[in-house]
Amino acid sequence: MLLLRDPLHLSQAQMAIPRQLGPLLALMDGSRDEGALEAALQVRSGLRLAAGLLGRLLADLDGSLLLDNERSEAAKAEAQRAYREAPCRPMTMAGEGYPASGDEATALLQSMMDALPEQPAPEEDGRIRGLVSPHIDYARGGPVYAEVWRAAAEAVRDAELVVLLGTDHFGGEGRLTLTRQSYATPWGVLPTEVGLVDRVAEAIGPEEAFAEELHHRHEHSLELAAVWLHHMRQGKDVGVVPVLCGSFSAFVIGNEDPAAHEPFVRALDILMEAVSSRPSLVVAAADLAHMGPAFGDPIGLDPIGRAQLRGADARLLSSVTSGDAQGFLEQLKAERDRRHVCGLPPIYLALKLLGEVRGESAGYALCPADPEGMSYVSIAGMVLR
Repeated sequence: MLLLRDPLHLSQAQMAIPRQLGPLLALMDGSRDEGALEAALQVRSGLRLAAGLLGRLLADLDGSLLLDNERSEAAKAEAQRAYREAPCRPMTMAGEGYPASGDEATALLQSMMDALPEQPAPEEDGRIRGLVSPHIDYARGGPVYAEVWRAAAEAVRDAELVVLLGTDHFGGEGRLTLTRQSYATPWGVLPTEVGLVDRVAEAIGPEEAFAEELHHRHEHSLELAAVWLHHMRQGKDVGVVPVLCGSFSAFVIGNEDPAAHEPFVRALDILMEAVSSRPSLVVAAADLAHMGPAFGDPIGLDPIGRAQLRGADARLLSSVTSGDAQGFLEQLKAERDRRHVCGLPPIYLALKLLGEVRGESAGYALCPADPEGMSYVSIAGMVLR
């Protein structure tokens, strides 16, 4: 079966479609009516549908808001209006990924930090200006979250501005998606720096900047970073610029250069000026590889495969250690993103935003992603000075 669901969550309905009807879905590009769809399916795939089946399928897709039509556009416009008029961007993972209560959330995150080995005395070797934090669930990634946020604790407390760059798992190619909404956490609301958001939006074009704003509603990458940020500040507010970073496929598979991509150039110019004018922190909420059958790979990762993955990650992270955004990108281009590194966009952009920077490891883990122990997500923590 093919499972159809809407990443915008306009409808909570999901539909399971027999795989044999995959070619029919591919034909639904808006250029054919019901009769033409049936005819094209029969000619191209040799499938003859039972009488009335296509009509029922179209009605179900329409009712589930899974067709690109007036009904789904109206639902999208209403969802966007409600999101923008809400008091804040509400927590979507509270109660599942972490407690909604401030006291309980504090206890959970503090317990992760208390479980870490004693931290060696820090060396005075330059102020921490950024960090790479996972966005996997806390249950699997807790120790790495705790290690990197503990390492950056002083910089987090001292920051007057935080730029949050997170993976947009459904984002368009080369897109930066802003929001004026403020993110809620168990301790209140982290205020978005609306004036700075508007300056960035004006630089890249408001229509471009807010075209996929609804992705902020349910994207978890920024939310999980915001919760740790607020926890480490003991509930004290700080101005935040939340940015979702869309697909880099055009830069990894194609020949386009993200360093010359105009929206990136314009946005980074504005943000560089902002972070250089006051104590600031740049956070890349980013996981690394996703490998194994759970992610479409034909074979799973045995102990040798896991060792190879660790080695590939070490080589990749060496580019972060040296602050080499281009080298980080080139390694994944050479692989044609075979390891499905979803953290490429925020890590690359964080390195470009910070300029001359060096990184230090603050945790690494392979997190199981299936019951058989054959699929894994790799995560890492890094502090950037």
